Amino acid sequence: MGRRLVPLTLDNLQDLPQRCRSCVFWELDPVSGEAAIQGGSAAQEKEGWISAVLLDWGSCGRVVYVDDVPVGYVLYAPPAYVPRSAAFPTSPLSPDAVQLITAFVLPGYQGQGLGRVMVQTVAKDLLRRGFKAIEVFGDARWKEPACLLPVDHLLAVGFKTVRPHPSHPRLRLELRSTLSWKEDVEMALDRLLGAVQKEPALRPL
Repeated sequence: MGRRLVPLTLDNLQDLPQRCRSCVFWELDPVSGEAAIQGGSAAQEKEGWISAVLLDWGSCGRVVYVDDVPVGYVLYAPPAYVPRSAAFPTSPLSPDAVQLITAFVLPGYQGQGLGRVMVQTVAKDLLRRGFKAIEVFGDARWKEPACLLPVDHLLAVGFKTVRPHPSHPRLRLELRSTLSWKEDVEMALDRLLGAVQKEPALRPL
């Protein structure tokens, strides 16, 4: 089995699930996001967002391929590039952290260590760029696939709550801790990355 982790660019954006390519939940503020959806410009807004972040900040995602088939991805950026983050009651994120926007591994490919390798790859990238942690807004009342990851699963892979909230606590993962992850983390991480979508096909978060 050949597997590759490739930086997300405009060239491989089409390898994300079709609906994910036009999802702007995080990339725009709530009002602008709704306007883009109603106006049919969400896909263009998504492409424009990725282009702007790449030019201004650098790599903001990874796509995972197994035998040249895209089977997962992760998206991340400083909160300044994620307008929706300001709408959460537990914002702002810490100045030394990057926001985990979304991450996913196709269910049929879970249990193979892809999730762990993906997060470790992101950790190495961010450590090299001077960041110390990943932070994320969790969903404490998670019941079904959505744009937020379930708090229980985040805690299971090492995130710690840094600002409690009954619905959307903010959690933090120290990047250096990911570099020493062992196999016992793998199953929990698979549950985390698989929680956003349980159907056997990649779809939006």
